[in-house]
Amino acid sequence: MRKKHRPVSAINVTPMVDVMLVLLIVFMVTAPLLTVGVPINLPKVESQSLDAQREPLEITLNENNEIFIGDEIIIFDELISKVRAVAGNNSDIRIFLRADTDINYGEVMQVLGALNTSGFLKIALVTKKPD
Repeated sequence: MRKKHRPVSAINVTPMVDVMLVLLIVFMVTAPLLTVGVPINLPKVESQSLDAQREPLEITLNENNEIFIGDEIIIFDELISKVRAVAGNNSDIRIFLRADTDINYGEVMQVLGALNTSGFLKIALVTKKPD
C-alpha cells in the first residue's frame, strides 16, 4: 500500500523577507536624495559643517532672485510673516540661507538683513565644499 503525499501547509517566509530587504535598501538610498528642494549652484568654500539638533528652516534664493521657504515660492514682502508663521514664537529657530552663486550679493544681504532685524539671529549661510 502506498502512502499518500499530503501538501505541506507551512508558509515559506523567505521570499517575503527578500522583497522587504530590497525595499528597505531602495528607500534608504532614495530618501536622502529627496531632501534637497530648489536646485541652485552653491558657492564652494572650505569650512566645517554645523551640527543641527533640530530641523532648520531653509530659505533659498535662486538665480532668478526668487525666494523659497522650503519648496514654496514667496515674495520678499511676505518673507518675515511666513518665517514667523513657521517659527511661531520661537525667534531662536535655526535658519539656513541658501543662495545661488550667480545672484547679486545685495539680494542676499537684503534677505539676511530683514531676518536679522526681525529678531532671527541664528542664520547660517549654506555652501559646498570644493572638489
